[in-house]
This record gives sequence, structure tokens and C-alpha cells, in this order.
Amino acid sequence: ALHLPNVFASPELSGIKEIPKRMLGKTGEEISIVGFGGIALRDNGQAFANELIASAYDKGITYFDVAPAYGDSQALMGPAFKPYRKKSFLACKTGKRDQSGSEAELHESLKQLHTDHIDLYQFHALRTMEDLEKVFGVKGAMETFIKAREEGKIRFIGFSAHNEEVALKAMDMFDFDTILYPINSVCWYNGNFGPAVYETAQKKGMGIMSMKSVAKTRISNEERPYPNMWYKPFEEDAEIDKCLRFTLSKNVASTVHAGDSLFMKKALQFVHNNKEIVKPDLREIKGMVKGIQPIFSHPEEK
Repeated sequence: ALHLPNVFASPELSGIKEIPKRMLGKTGEEISIVGFGGIALRDNGQAFANELIASAYDKGITYFDVAPAYGDSQALMGPAFKPYRKKSFLACKTGKRDQSGSEAELHESLKQLHTDHIDLYQFHALRTMEDLEKVFGVKGAMETFIKAREEGKIRFIGFSAHNEEVALKAMDMFDFDTILYPINSVCWYNGNFGPAVYETAQKKGMGIMSMKSVAKTRISNEERPYPNMWYKPFEEDAEIDKCLRFTLSKNVASTVHAGDSLFMKKALQFVHNNKEIVKPDLREIKGMVKGIQPIFSHPEEK
């Protein structure tokens, strides 16, 4: 399902040339409050990638996120992103927990992304305490990160996670620059998932970036309306508006748009309509999420 031809055709988007930026924690970098989710490129071909990335940059997106786990996304992003690399903030990740595996993955990412450095390199989806033991252990992936930072191959170190306990422990073990985490209204109110991690990251002065902001609930693979998204999102503009308002009214530097180009359009639309992000009416938000099963909860229910 390629949404591309109509993504930027809508006249209401033609006026968008700039997106507000926010400071990314203590990094000293400012990034656009909407981030580009590289997973949206997966299996959609080079022409699609070229057009989507050019359009994103043209509309003011300066923070681009990708990972080896997203199929051919890095390979597609590399050539398309090249003209904008110098003026953008590039975030990538590794799913490898050991030193040699993560080093190989980093070099492969640098090659595929046609760049000599990555601005923010992250441990991808830390899920278990065992992940942390491996990362921080002897010949663990943290050795790769520290060395790469010394060599100028990466500038900042962060992680993404889908588990409160693991995220809190990770922040305890290392002075991370950033965290990429679901700051999501359904998880927050129906799963008590988010508040503890958000508070801790804020206290540490970390850059907080949100993912899954418009996620609604889990679905089976057969039910997926969008091939690059494993959950069911909110789809009405009014609901998306509430979701993004909930997330961006917090001390969050940016939210990465959901994994389909349609949601990049909707996030840009939101920013265009909201020059100031006014705090949402929390009763309205609670009403919207009432009875919905969150995609994550704390303690994480398997």
C-alpha cells in the first residue's frame, strides 16, 4: 500500500516549510519535533525513498531515524539521504549486544547510509536484564560504542526500550545522552507505562524522543492495515491530534512518526495546525483511551 503519491499532494501541506525544533537534552543539538521514521521505507523501493526523504527534508524534518532491523530501509535511505546528510541529525541503532557483532553492524550501517559518522547511535529495543548484562559485560556492545565515539564514528549514545524495568536499570548503569521510548496516552493511562521512565530521564537531563505516539492497541499479523506497523494506530485526525498533543506537550524533543508515510503527513499536518503545542484536556484523553488495551504495560505483561 503505497501512500506516497498523495502524501504531499494535499494543498493544506503546501505551506509547510518549517517545523519547530527542540533541544535534545544535554547534547546541545536541536532537532525537529517530528522525526522521520525510516521503517516507512521498507520494501517500498528506491524511487519512493528518494521522494519521501526529499519531501520530509523540504517540510522541515531534520531528525532521521533508521535501524538494520528495518529490512532494506538503510540501503534505500543511504542514496536518498545523501544530499541532506550535512544539515540533518542522523540516528541509527544496533540490535547486537556483543562487541564484535555491534561493531560489524555499525560499519555496515555507515556504509549503507553513505556517511562517515552517525550522530546518535542507540541500543535497539533493550528488553531484558540479560540484554543489559551482555551490553555492559566483557566484550559487550558498549565497548563498541565507547570506541566508536572516541574515533568520531558516533557522537552520542542512547537506547530504545519497551520495558520500564530495563529502561530504568539502563539509565542507572550509564550516563546515556538520549532515550527513545513510547510516550503514548493509552500506555500511560491504561498500562502505567511511561511515567517512571519519563521522570527519570528528565531528572538526568537526557534527550527524550517518543515513538509509538499514535499507537492504539495490539493486533495479529493478519489484521495489519499497514505492513510496516505491528500495532493498530489511531486513525481519525481528531484522535491523532490528541495523541500528538499528549506527547509533545511533555518535555519530549521529538516524536518519530509511525511506520507508514501516511502518518508522516498527519504529523506534519498537526504541527502545521498547532504553532504552539497547547496541553491537551486530560479528561478528553482519558475518555478517548478508556477501555483500550495498551500495547505496553508495567510491569510488562508478556
